Amino acid sequence: MDIVLIPGFWLDASSWDDVVPVLAAAGHRSHPLTLPGMDRGAADRSAITARDQVDAVVAVVDALEPGVVLVGHSGGGAIAHAVVDARPDRIARVVYVDSVPIADGDNINPNLAAVDGEVPLPDWSEFDDESLVDLDDSLRAAFRARAIPTPARVTSDKFTLSDPRRYEVPAMVIACEMPSGMLRHFIDEGHAYTAELARVRDVSYIDLPTSHWPQLTRPVQLGEAIVRAVQPA
Repeated sequence: MDIVLIPGFWLDASSWDDVVPVLAAAGHRSHPLTLPGMDRGAADRSAITARDQVDAVVAVVDALEPGVVLVGHSGGGAIAHAVVDARPDRIARVVYVDSVPIADGDNINPNLAAVDGEVPLPDWSEFDDESLVDLDDSLRAAFRARAIPTPARVTSDKFTLSDPRRYEVPAMVIACEMPSGMLRHFIDEGHAYTAELARVRDVSYIDLPTSHWPQLTRPVQLGEAIVRAVQPA
C-alpha cells in the first residue's frame, strides 16, 4: 500500500528514515514528507499556514491511487485528519502516532513560543517527563541538531473541517507517552481532547510505551506497529 508519512513539529521527511525500511520489508511504498515551511534553508516561514501544509499532503494523495494510508505524528495528526476531511474517499486508513484528530475550529498548540513567525524547538525543560522517555542525551542532541523551526501559523491556525465522512475512515492510534487506556477513559468522560476521536466510527489502538517521538527512540517497533495498522488481523 501507499503510506504517506507526515512528521510532527520540528521534523522533516528524514525523521522517518529508520521507519521506512520496516515498511518496505512488509511490501509497502512509503512517502515521507517534508511539509511546506519545513525546508531547512527556508528564509521566512511566517506566511506558511496550516492549510498550506494540508493542501500539500492532499496533492500527494491525489497523485496516488485511492486507498492511501496516512500516518500523522503529533501535530502531523491534525494535518492528516484535515486531509481525511478533504479526501475521505481516497483514504483507506489513518494512523495517529502519539496524536489524536482535532475538531473543526480547533488549533494544534497556540501556546508554543514563536520568534519572528516561527517556533523553534523548546528547551527540554518545557516538556513533560512522559514525553522524554527513552530520549537519552545522545538522541536529544541529535534531535536538536536536526530540528527545524515550525511555522507559527501552523501551530495556531484554526482548522476548518466540514465532511462528516471523515468519521467513516478507520483509524489507529499508536499510543506512546499516554497509554491507550487513558485515551479510552477520556472518551468515556467526554474529555475535549478526545472529542473528535470519539466520533470516529472505527478506532483501534496499539500501545508503544516510549517518548513522544517514537520514530527517534523506537523506530523499528513504530514501523512494525504501522504495518499492523495497515494489515489488521
